[in-house]
Amino acid sequence: MLADIGSLRIISLGGLAVDAGTLIYPFTFTLRDLVHKVVGVRGARAVILAAAGINLVMAGYFQLIARLPAAPEAGPQPDFQAVLAPVWRIVLASILAEVISQLTDTEIYRLWIERVTRRHQWARVLVSNSVSIPLDSLIFVVAAFGGTMPSPVLAEIVLANIVIKAVVTLISLPMIYLVPESIDEQESTPLAES
Repeated sequence: MLADIGSLRIISLGGLAVDAGTLIYPFTFTLRDLVHKVVGVRGARAVILAAAGINLVMAGYFQLIARLPAAPEAGPQPDFQAVLAPVWRIVLASILAEVISQLTDTEIYRLWIERVTRRHQWARVLVSNSVSIPLDSLIFVVAAFGGTMPSPVLAEIVLANIVIKAVVTLISLPMIYLVPESIDEQESTPLAES
């Protein structure tokens, strides 16, 4: 939710244009890996879809509040509309990118466990994030800002998003060791059964 709100603002970071939601959103990739590790692939998928639903409810709620008349004694209150009334293109782009990239991340994480090794937890996080992060960045930026900004700015935003998300992945990587192996140790079902 915070990332969706933050994405309304394009900031300059290290000389690159970045949507501000990128400052917090990357943690969701490693958090999703933690969820997968604790409750398994089905639980991870459920959390991804629930997050998409929560973001839609948040945007709808903010839209409703923005359309309700302001109390005359409080004045016009234009700041709420300007800041929190959702830009539906950004909200939908965010949800689309989140669902596709997080489900992709989940499947790569699952395949790593089933087909490669259960050891090297850090590797499963790095491998799954190395695919899902660029995918998320590209889908979000094109869907949210395509046609509204010059192509070089869009490329900057994609590049900056990937770099920031990669750095956050490296910083948050040790978190995978905070929870014990549980469900995913038991989930050794062949791909055809899942």
